[in-house]
Amino acid sequence: MRKQFGLPLGIFVIGCGVLATLVLAKPKPTPNLDEAVSALIKVAVETAKPQPVRLTVDAQGTVEPKREINLMAEVSGLVVSVDSQFDDGGFFNKDHVLVKIDDRDYYTALLSAKARLADAERRVAQERGLARQAQREWRDLGNTNANDLFIRKPQLASAVASLAFAKADVESAQLNVQRANMSVPFNGRIKQTSVNVGQFVNKGSTVATVYDTAIAEIRLPLTEAQAALIDLPFTADAQTKPSVLIKGVVAGQSHTWKGLLTRTEAFVDTRTRMYYAVVEVANPFAGKLPLLPGLFVDAYIEGKALDNVLVLPRAALFQRNKMLILDSDHKTRALTVHVLRKTADQVWLQSKDVVAGTPIVIEKQTLTPEGTEVEAVFENIQKADAVISAASSQ
Repeated sequence: MRKQFGLPLGIFVIGCGVLATLVLAKPKPTPNLDEAVSALIKVAVETAKPQPVRLTVDAQGTVEPKREINLMAEVSGLVVSVDSQFDDGGFFNKDHVLVKIDDRDYYTALLSAKARLADAERRVAQERGLARQAQREWRDLGNTNANDLFIRKPQLASAVASLAFAKADVESAQLNVQRANMSVPFNGRIKQTSVNVGQFVNKGSTVATVYDTAIAEIRLPLTEAQAALIDLPFTADAQTKPSVLIKGVVAGQSHTWKGLLTRTEAFVDTRTRMYYAVVEVANPFAGKLPLLPGLFVDAYIEGKALDNVLVLPRAALFQRNKMLILDSDHKTRALTVHVLRKTADQVWLQSKDVVAGTPIVIEKQTLTPEGTEVEAVFENIQKADAVISAASSQ
Protein backbone atom coordinates (compact mmCIF):
# COMPACT_ATOMS: atom_id res chain seq x y z
CA MET A 1 0.00 0.00 0.00
CA ARG A 2 2.82 2.41 0.86
CA LYS A 3 4.52 1.67 -2.43
CA GLN A 4 1.31 2.25 -4.39
CA PHE A 5 0.68 5.78 -2.94
CA GLY A 6 4.26 6.91 -2.38
CA LEU A 7 5.32 7.14 -6.04
CA PRO A 8 2.44 9.39 -7.27
CA LEU A 9 2.77 11.61 -4.23
CA GLY A 10 6.44 12.11 -4.86
CA ILE A 11 5.82 13.02 -8.48
CA PHE A 12 3.16 15.63 -7.43
CA VAL A 13 5.50 17.25 -4.87
CA ILE A 14 8.34 17.45 -7.39
CA GLY A 15 5.98 19.08 -10.01
CA CYS A 16 4.77 21.71 -7.55
CA GLY A 17 8.33 22.58 -6.69
CA VAL A 18 9.27 23.06 -10.37
CA LEU A 19 6.20 25.25 -11.02
CA ALA A 20 6.92 27.45 -8.02
CA THR A 21 10.50 27.88 -9.18
CA LEU A 22 9.38 29.00 -12.65
CA VAL A 23 6.84 31.54 -11.28
CA LEU A 24 9.29 33.09 -8.85
CA ALA A 25 12.06 33.24 -11.40
CA LYS A 26 9.91 35.06 -14.07
CA PRO A 27 11.50 38.48 -15.02
CA LYS A 28 9.48 41.64 -14.19
CA PRO A 29 8.71 44.11 -17.14
CA THR A 30 10.20 47.59 -16.91
CA PRO A 31 8.03 50.63 -18.00
CA ASN A 32 8.87 52.22 -21.37
CA LEU A 33 8.95 56.00 -20.87
CA ASP A 34 8.80 56.69 -24.62
CA GLU A 35 5.50 54.81 -24.92
CA ALA A 36 3.99 56.81 -21.97
CA VAL A 37 4.82 60.07 -23.64
CA SER A 38 3.21 59.02 -26.91
CA ALA A 39 -0.06 58.18 -25.13
CA LEU A 40 -1.23 61.87 -25.36
CA ILE A 41 -4.43 62.41 -27.35
CA LYS A 42 -3.76 63.68 -30.83
CA VAL A 43 -6.06 66.55 -31.93
CA ALA A 44 -6.29 68.48 -35.17
CA VAL A 45 -5.45 72.17 -34.71
CA GLU A 46 -5.70 75.28 -36.88
CA THR A 47 -3.99 78.60 -36.27
CA ALA A 48 -6.22 81.64 -35.87
CA LYS A 49 -6.29 84.04 -38.80
CA PRO A 50 -8.64 86.98 -37.95
CA GLN A 51 -9.78 88.80 -41.08
CA PRO A 52 -12.34 91.42 -42.22
CA VAL A 53 -15.44 89.91 -43.83
CA ARG A 54 -18.94 90.78 -45.02
CA LEU A 55 -21.44 88.07 -44.20
CA THR A 56 -24.44 87.61 -46.47
CA VAL A 57 -27.74 87.26 -44.64
CA ASP A 58 -30.26 84.82 -46.12
CA ALA A 59 -34.00 85.48 -45.86
CA GLN A 60 -37.21 84.59 -47.67
CA GLY A 61 -40.29 86.58 -48.55
CA THR A 62 -43.18 87.14 -50.94
CA VAL A 63 -43.15 89.69 -53.75
CA GLU A 64 -45.77 92.44 -53.52
CA PRO A 65 -46.39 95.60 -55.55
CA LYS A 66 -45.30 98.76 -53.77
CA ARG A 67 -48.48 100.55 -54.81
CA GLU A 68 -51.82 98.80 -55.25
CA ILE A 69 -55.18 100.58 -55.37
CA ASN A 70 -58.86 99.98 -56.01
CA LEU A 71 -59.96 102.02 -59.00
CA MET A 72 -63.33 103.42 -57.92
CA ALA A 73 -66.04 105.24 -59.85
CA GLU A 74 -66.32 108.93 -58.90
CA VAL A 75 -69.62 109.35 -60.76
CA SER A 76 -72.59 107.09 -61.40
CA GLY A 77 -73.60 105.93 -64.83
CA LEU A 78 -73.61 103.28 -67.50
CA VAL A 79 -70.28 101.84 -68.69
CA VAL A 80 -70.26 102.57 -72.42
CA SER A 81 -66.73 101.35 -73.28
CA VAL A 82 -63.58 99.78 -71.82
CA ASP A 83 -59.99 99.71 -73.08
CA SER A 84 -58.76 96.67 -74.99
CA GLN A 85 -56.32 95.95 -72.12
CA PHE A 86 -59.06 96.15 -69.49
CA ASP A 87 -58.74 92.50 -68.47
CA ASP A 88 -57.16 90.62 -65.59
CA GLY A 89 -53.39 90.88 -66.16
CA GLY A 90 -53.63 93.68 -68.73
CA PHE A 91 -50.99 96.42 -68.79
CA PHE A 92 -51.83 100.12 -69.12
CA ASN A 93 -50.04 103.45 -69.39
CA LYS A 94 -50.32 106.46 -67.15
CA ASP A 95 -53.52 108.55 -67.67
CA HIS A 96 -54.80 106.19 -70.36
CA VAL A 97 -58.62 105.86 -70.25
CA LEU A 98 -59.52 102.38 -69.04
CA VAL A 99 -63.29 102.75 -68.49
CA LYS A 100 -65.68 105.31 -69.99
CA ILE A 101 -69.00 106.08 -68.29
CA ASP A 102 -71.88 107.72 -70.15
CA ASP A 103 -71.21 111.43 -69.66
CA ARG A 104 -74.22 113.00 -71.46
CA ASP A 105 -76.02 113.93 -68.25
CA TYR A 106 -72.84 115.46 -66.85
CA TYR A 107 -72.19 117.37 -70.06
CA THR A 108 -75.72 118.77 -69.90
CA ALA A 109 -75.09 119.80 -66.29
CA LEU A 110 -71.91 121.53 -67.45
CA LEU A 111 -73.81 123.57 -70.05
CA SER A 112 -76.37 124.55 -67.43
CA ALA A 113 -73.62 125.61 -65.03
CA LYS A 114 -71.99 127.73 -67.74
CA ALA A 115 -75.32 129.43 -68.40
CA ARG A 116 -75.68 130.27 -64.70
CA LEU A 117 -72.13 131.58 -64.72
CA ALA A 118 -72.91 133.91 -67.62
CA ASP A 119 -76.01 135.18 -65.81
CA ALA A 120 -73.99 135.76 -62.64
CA GLU A 121 -71.38 137.71 -64.59
CA ARG A 122 -74.13 139.86 -66.11
CA ARG A 123 -75.61 140.56 -62.69
CA VAL A 124 -72.24 141.62 -61.27
CA ALA A 125 -71.66 143.99 -64.20
CA GLN A 126 -75.16 145.40 -63.74
CA GLU A 127 -74.74 145.96 -60.00
CA ARG A 128 -71.42 147.69 -60.50
CA GLY A 129 -73.03 150.07 -62.99
CA LEU A 130 -75.92 150.81 -60.66
CA ALA A 131 -73.51 151.34 -57.77
CA ARG A 132 -71.51 153.93 -59.73
CA GLN A 133 -74.70 155.70 -60.75
CA ALA A 134 -75.92 155.79 -57.14
CA GLN A 135 -72.60 157.23 -55.97
CA ARG A 136 -72.83 160.06 -58.54
CA GLU A 137 -76.39 160.86 -57.48
CA TRP A 138 -75.43 160.91 -53.81
CA ARG A 139 -72.46 163.17 -54.57
CA ASP A 140 -74.73 165.59 -56.45
CA LEU A 141 -76.84 165.93 -53.28
CA GLY A 142 -73.76 167.30 -51.52
CA ASN A 143 -73.73 164.72 -48.70
CA THR A 144 -70.50 162.80 -48.03
CA ASN A 145 -72.07 160.15 -45.76
CA ALA A 146 -73.63 157.86 -48.35
CA ASN A 147 -76.00 155.10 -47.30
CA ASP A 148 -74.59 151.61 -48.18
CA LEU A 149 -77.95 150.39 -49.31
CA PHE A 150 -78.48 153.47 -51.50
CA ILE A 151 -75.09 153.01 -53.22
CA ARG A 152 -75.85 149.27 -53.57
CA LYS A 153 -72.92 147.76 -51.67
CA PRO A 154 -74.93 144.78 -50.34
CA GLN A 155 -76.42 144.12 -53.76
CA LEU A 156 -72.98 144.14 -55.38
CA ALA A 157 -71.54 141.84 -52.70
CA SER A 158 -74.41 139.37 -53.25
CA ALA A 159 -73.83 139.41 -57.01
CA VAL A 160 -70.08 138.79 -56.56
CA ALA A 161 -70.77 135.86 -54.22
CA SER A 162 -73.24 134.38 -56.72
CA LEU A 163 -70.58 134.70 -59.42
CA ALA A 164 -68.02 132.79 -57.30
CA PHE A 165 -70.58 130.05 -56.67
CA ALA A 166 -71.38 129.83 -60.37
CA LYS A 167 -67.68 129.45 -61.22
CA ALA A 168 -67.34 126.64 -58.66
CA ASP A 169 -70.44 125.00 -60.11
CA VAL A 170 -68.87 125.04 -63.58
CA GLU A 171 -65.63 123.54 -62.25
CA SER A 172 -67.58 120.78 -60.48
CA ALA A 173 -69.53 120.01 -63.65
CA GLN A 174 -66.30 119.88 -65.65
CA LEU A 175 -64.80 117.47 -63.12
CA ASN A 176 -67.81 115.18 -63.41
CA VAL A 177 -67.40 115.11 -67.19
CA GLN A 178 -63.69 114.25 -66.74
CA ARG A 179 -64.43 111.65 -64.07
CA ALA A 180 -66.61 109.79 -66.53
CA ASN A 181 -63.31 108.87 -68.26
CA MET A 182 -61.52 106.69 -65.69
CA SER A 183 -57.71 106.44 -65.70
CA VAL A 184 -54.79 105.87 -63.32
CA PRO A 185 -51.88 108.29 -62.67
CA PHE A 186 -49.13 105.65 -63.12
CA ASN A 187 -48.06 102.86 -65.44
CA GLY A 188 -49.42 99.62 -64.13
CA ARG A 189 -51.16 96.31 -64.50
CA ILE A 190 -54.71 95.21 -63.82
CA LYS A 191 -54.99 92.66 -61.05
CA GLN A 192 -58.75 92.14 -61.27
CA THR A 193 -61.66 93.78 -63.09
CA SER A 194 -65.11 94.23 -61.54
CA VAL A 195 -67.26 95.75 -64.35
CA ASN A 196 -67.80 95.45 -68.07
CA VAL A 197 -69.55 97.26 -70.90
CA GLY A 198 -73.27 97.80 -70.34
CA GLN A 199 -73.05 97.59 -66.55
CA PHE A 200 -74.35 100.44 -64.39
CA VAL A 201 -71.97 101.58 -61.67
CA ASN A 202 -72.65 103.75 -58.67
CA LYS A 203 -70.40 106.42 -57.29
CA GLY A 204 -67.84 104.83 -54.97
CA SER A 205 -68.10 101.31 -56.40
CA THR A 206 -64.89 99.42 -57.31
CA VAL A 207 -64.23 99.15 -61.03
CA ALA A 208 -60.88 97.29 -60.87
CA THR A 209 -57.88 96.55 -58.68
CA VAL A 210 -54.62 97.75 -60.23
CA TYR A 211 -50.97 98.03 -59.17
CA ASP A 212 -47.92 100.03 -60.15
CA THR A 213 -45.34 98.13 -62.21
CA ALA A 214 -42.49 100.55 -61.50
CA ILE A 215 -41.39 99.01 -58.18
CA ALA A 216 -41.91 95.66 -56.49
CA GLU A 217 -41.43 95.09 -52.76
CA ILE A 218 -40.37 92.10 -50.68
CA ARG A 219 -40.98 92.03 -46.93
CA LEU A 220 -38.24 90.03 -45.20
CA PRO A 221 -38.36 88.80 -41.58
CA LEU A 222 -35.02 89.00 -39.74
CA THR A 223 -33.93 87.62 -36.39
CA GLU A 224 -31.93 89.68 -33.90
CA ALA A 225 -28.74 87.89 -34.94
CA GLN A 226 -29.41 88.53 -38.63
CA ALA A 227 -30.26 92.19 -38.06
CA ALA A 228 -26.94 92.66 -36.24
CA LEU A 229 -25.05 91.75 -39.42
CA ILE A 230 -26.75 94.37 -41.64
CA ASP A 231 -26.66 98.17 -41.83
CA LEU A 232 -30.43 98.48 -41.53
CA PRO A 233 -31.86 101.90 -42.52
CA PHE A 234 -33.75 102.60 -39.30
CA THR A 235 -34.07 106.36 -39.88
CA ALA A 236 -35.46 108.46 -42.72
CA ASP A 237 -32.03 110.01 -43.47
CA ALA A 238 -30.11 106.72 -43.42
CA GLN A 239 -27.35 106.81 -46.01
CA THR A 240 -26.73 103.07 -46.33
CA LYS A 241 -29.02 100.90 -48.39
CA PRO A 242 -27.60 97.36 -48.60
CA SER A 243 -27.81 95.62 -51.96
CA VAL A 244 -29.90 92.46 -52.16
CA LEU A 245 -29.79 89.58 -54.62
CA ILE A 246 -33.20 88.03 -55.25
CA LYS A 247 -33.54 84.48 -56.56
CA GLY A 248 -36.77 82.86 -57.68
CA VAL A 249 -38.35 80.44 -60.12
CA VAL A 250 -40.80 81.64 -62.78
CA ALA A 251 -42.52 79.01 -64.93
CA GLY A 252 -39.81 76.48 -64.11
CA GLN A 253 -36.93 78.84 -64.88
CA SER A 254 -34.56 80.16 -62.22
CA HIS A 255 -33.77 83.85 -62.39
CA THR A 256 -32.11 86.57 -60.31
CA TRP A 257 -32.99 90.22 -59.73
CA LYS A 258 -31.14 93.04 -57.98
CA GLY A 259 -32.75 95.15 -55.29
CA LEU A 260 -32.03 97.54 -52.42
CA LEU A 261 -33.02 97.30 -48.78
CA THR A 262 -34.67 100.72 -48.54
CA ARG A 263 -36.38 100.76 -45.14
CA THR A 264 -37.55 98.82 -42.12
CA GLU A 265 -41.06 98.60 -40.80
CA ALA A 266 -42.01 100.82 -37.88
CA PHE A 267 -42.22 98.08 -35.26
CA VAL A 268 -40.75 94.81 -34.03
CA ASP A 269 -43.25 91.95 -34.00
CA THR A 270 -44.27 91.48 -30.37
CA ARG A 271 -44.96 87.77 -30.82
CA THR A 272 -41.93 86.61 -32.80
CA ARG A 273 -39.51 89.47 -31.92
CA MET A 274 -38.63 89.66 -35.61
CA TYR A 275 -37.53 92.74 -37.53
CA TYR A 276 -39.06 93.33 -40.96
CA ALA A 277 -36.93 94.80 -43.72
CA VAL A 278 -38.41 95.97 -47.03
CA VAL A 279 -36.51 95.39 -50.28
CA GLU A 280 -37.41 97.32 -53.43
CA VAL A 281 -36.77 96.03 -56.95
CA ALA A 282 -37.06 98.62 -59.72
CA ASN A 283 -38.70 97.72 -63.04
CA PRO A 284 -39.62 94.14 -62.07
CA PHE A 285 -41.16 93.49 -65.52
CA ALA A 286 -38.22 94.82 -67.55
CA GLY A 287 -36.03 91.72 -67.62
CA LYS A 288 -36.24 88.40 -69.40
CA LEU A 289 -38.50 87.01 -66.70
CA PRO A 290 -40.81 89.20 -64.59
CA LEU A 291 -40.69 89.41 -60.81
CA LEU A 292 -44.36 88.62 -60.36
CA PRO A 293 -46.34 89.68 -57.28
CA GLY A 294 -47.09 86.67 -55.11
CA LEU A 295 -43.83 84.92 -56.02
CA PHE A 296 -41.97 83.35 -53.07
CA VAL A 297 -38.26 84.19 -53.37
CA ASP A 298 -34.92 83.83 -51.60
CA ALA A 299 -33.10 87.04 -50.68
CA TYR A 300 -29.37 87.39 -50.01
CA ILE A 301 -28.64 90.66 -48.20
CA GLU A 302 -25.20 92.26 -48.24
CA GLY A 303 -23.83 92.40 -44.69
CA LYS A 304 -21.87 95.21 -43.08
CA ALA A 305 -18.08 95.15 -42.77
CA LEU A 306 -16.86 93.18 -39.72
CA ASP A 307 -13.29 93.09 -38.37
CA ASN A 308 -11.32 90.30 -36.68
CA VAL A 309 -13.59 87.47 -37.77
CA LEU A 310 -12.42 83.87 -37.48
CA VAL A 311 -13.51 81.50 -40.23
CA LEU A 312 -13.19 77.94 -38.93
CA PRO A 313 -14.50 74.44 -39.60
CA ARG A 314 -17.89 73.84 -37.99
CA ALA A 315 -16.32 71.19 -35.72
CA ALA A 316 -14.28 73.88 -33.91
CA LEU A 317 -17.43 74.96 -32.11
CA PHE A 318 -19.02 72.95 -29.30
CA GLN A 319 -21.74 73.58 -26.71
CA ARG A 320 -23.20 76.23 -29.05
CA ASN A 321 -20.70 79.03 -28.27
CA LYS A 322 -17.47 77.51 -26.97
CA MET A 323 -14.15 76.47 -28.47
CA LEU A 324 -10.78 75.19 -27.22
CA ILE A 325 -7.37 76.78 -27.74
CA LEU A 326 -3.90 75.57 -26.69
CA ASP A 327 -1.56 77.38 -24.34
CA SER A 328 2.26 77.23 -24.37
CA ASP A 329 2.19 73.93 -22.44
CA HIS A 330 0.01 72.23 -25.05
CA LYS A 331 -2.92 72.27 -22.63
CA THR A 332 -6.47 73.07 -23.67
CA ARG A 333 -8.27 76.23 -22.56
CA ALA A 334 -11.99 76.84 -23.15
CA LEU A 335 -13.28 80.18 -24.48
CA THR A 336 -16.79 81.56 -24.90
CA VAL A 337 -17.08 83.17 -28.34
CA HIS A 338 -19.56 85.32 -30.23
CA VAL A 339 -21.00 83.26 -33.09
CA LEU A 340 -21.88 85.38 -36.10
CA ARG A 341 -23.02 82.66 -38.46
CA LYS A 342 -22.70 78.92 -38.90
CA THR A 343 -23.41 76.37 -41.58
CA ALA A 344 -22.99 72.62 -41.77
CA ASP A 345 -19.33 73.07 -42.79
CA GLN A 346 -18.11 76.40 -41.43
CA VAL A 347 -18.54 78.84 -38.57
CA TRP A 348 -17.83 82.58 -38.40
CA LEU A 349 -17.10 83.95 -34.94
CA GLN A 350 -15.37 86.67 -32.95
CA SER A 351 -13.42 86.52 -29.68
CA LYS A 352 -11.36 89.25 -28.01
CA ASP A 353 -9.19 86.54 -26.42
CA VAL A 354 -7.96 85.10 -29.72
CA VAL A 355 -5.13 86.76 -31.66
CA ALA A 356 -3.48 85.81 -34.91
CA GLY A 357 -1.56 82.56 -34.60
CA THR A 358 -3.49 81.17 -31.62
CA PRO A 359 -3.84 77.36 -31.95
CA ILE A 360 -7.51 76.35 -32.08
CA VAL A 361 -8.65 72.77 -31.50
CA ILE A 362 -11.07 71.64 -34.20
CA GLU A 363 -11.97 68.14 -32.98
CA LYS A 364 -12.39 65.84 -29.93
CA GLN A 365 -13.43 68.62 -27.54
CA THR A 366 -15.40 66.22 -25.35
CA LEU A 367 -12.32 64.02 -24.91
CA THR A 368 -10.02 66.94 -24.06
CA PRO A 369 -11.67 69.13 -21.40
CA GLU A 370 -9.97 72.30 -20.20
CA GLY A 371 -6.50 71.63 -18.80
CA THR A 372 -5.89 68.45 -20.82
CA GLU A 373 -2.41 68.13 -22.33
CA VAL A 374 -2.67 67.03 -25.95
CA GLU A 375 -0.53 66.38 -28.98
CA ALA A 376 -1.34 69.00 -31.63
CA VAL A 377 -1.56 67.98 -35.27
CA PHE A 378 -1.58 71.25 -37.19
CA GLU A 379 -3.69 71.45 -40.30
CA ASN A 380 -2.25 74.62 -41.78
CA ILE A 381 1.38 74.73 -40.52
CA GLN A 382 4.15 72.24 -39.78
CA LYS A 383 6.09 73.65 -36.83
CA ALA A 384 3.63 73.33 -33.98
CA ASP A 385 6.04 74.27 -31.19
CA ALA A 386 7.05 77.48 -32.91
CA VAL A 387 3.45 78.58 -33.39
CA ILE A 388 2.46 77.83 -29.78
CA SER A 389 5.47 79.74 -28.45
CA ALA A 390 4.69 82.73 -30.67
CA ALA A 391 1.01 82.76 -29.64
CA SER A 392 1.79 82.52 -25.92
CA SER A 393 4.22 85.46 -26.11
CA GLN A 394 1.62 87.82 -27.57
